[in-house]
Amino acid sequence: MASLGALKRSMALTLIMIFGLLFMLIVLIFEIFMWQTGGTLNIVFQFILIFILVGIFMLIQWAVSPSIIRWGSKLQYLKPGENLWLEGEVSKLAKQADIPMPQLAIAHDNTPNAFVFGRTRATSTLAVHTGLLNSLNQNEVRAVLAHEIGHLRHNDVVVMTVVSVIPLLAFMLARSILWGGRRNRDAGGIIAVAIIGYAVYFVSQLLILKLSRQREYYADSYSAVATGDPHSLSSALAKITFGLSLSREKPGAARAFYIGDPVNAKREIASIMQNKNKYDLDGDGVLDERELQKAMEEQAKSGRARMEFMSTHPSTFKRIMLLKQIEDDLGHGGAHENIYDHI
Repeated sequence: MASLGALKRSMALTLIMIFGLLFMLIVLIFEIFMWQTGGTLNIVFQFILIFILVGIFMLIQWAVSPSIIRWGSKLQYLKPGENLWLEGEVSKLAKQADIPMPQLAIAHDNTPNAFVFGRTRATSTLAVHTGLLNSLNQNEVRAVLAHEIGHLRHNDVVVMTVVSVIPLLAFMLARSILWGGRRNRDAGGIIAVAIIGYAVYFVSQLLILKLSRQREYYADSYSAVATGDPHSLSSALAKITFGLSLSREKPGAARAFYIGDPVNAKREIASIMQNKNKYDLDGDGVLDERELQKAMEEQAKSGRARMEFMSTHPSTFKRIMLLKQIEDDLGHGGAHENIYDHI
């Protein structure tokens, strides 16, 4: 049985582990450098210098990332009153979650998606693609908005913004050491440190991906109970996945923050289409929303949901099954004491 505390502990543990891995890597680099130059550096001073370097990188990432996402997504920020329905729904959901009202933006993108990002809750942005507004009904859009508000309520957006730089930093260090130190007298030591650097990159990436998938389950659960309408989020996820599978556009700068991952969507829909006739219940040659959702439920039950350890998002199949369980609970017992029971 999960709880919001479990998510917070998971975020804290992920931070500790990836910072520990990066710290270990930088210590090894310092030691190799000191040995090659014949110099000495007080161990306390080493630690202080390492903390300063890591802190600078984290501060730069925290400060710059929102601007990169904003620029890469080509957002158009909404003025008050420009979209009264969207503004009203987000305002109500933010008040319900007891968080500041995020800024609202539209991404003129035909893919059905939405995301939130920001340095803090108070300076966050909730962005919606025009493709989402055009392909979902209002109940489904409301469920997606509640999912994004869930991310802000859980404060996982800030954590993901901060930690996402660690794998890249480890990769850059490993690459620079390997290619820059080949002529040094301790080539073996250089190669060993480079290998460790690549290992730190790989392990930290896996840790962040696991946390990213976990946060999606929590946001789904929050949306289901906050709106009292898990079915609308299930329907929205099915439509989003199918819509993303048809897109030929490259994923944007905020791919890891999207409610649906375009790369995952193509794989998931392809696996369903391999058994299209089985799921085409009315025999019209087209999978409608109901048939597609049933197909995804069947995929999850049969264990055909794909391996996802290298994915930013859980399988849509599994997300729909989670929402189905919440829907059954709400239908039989009313309010949830713990909205994260089924994670």
